[in-house]
Amino acid sequence: MSAIPNDTIDAISAAQVRAARALVGMTREVLAEQSGVPMRTLARLEMAEGMPQRRTVAAIRTTLEAAGVEFIAENGGGPGVRLRKVAV
Repeated sequence: MSAIPNDTIDAISAAQVRAARALVGMTREVLAEQSGVPMRTLARLEMAEGMPQRRTVAAIRTTLEAAGVEFIAENGGGPGVRLRKVAV
């Protein structure tokens, strides 16, 4: 499973979750705690094992977005992540 096929714009890949955590310096433990997603579930998602529920993906995405990550959808160049631009 490279992308989470749940037919929503909220779909994110395992690689995007790993990259997003790295961008904001968030450990897997902190993401699990802040998102309310069990460590084992998060680990399985990041290893692209199984099919996570939509609410699991939404909780992870919401937590990472609150930390400053923007998820970039597939646009011909591949999906990705970046830090949100801070208004000055």
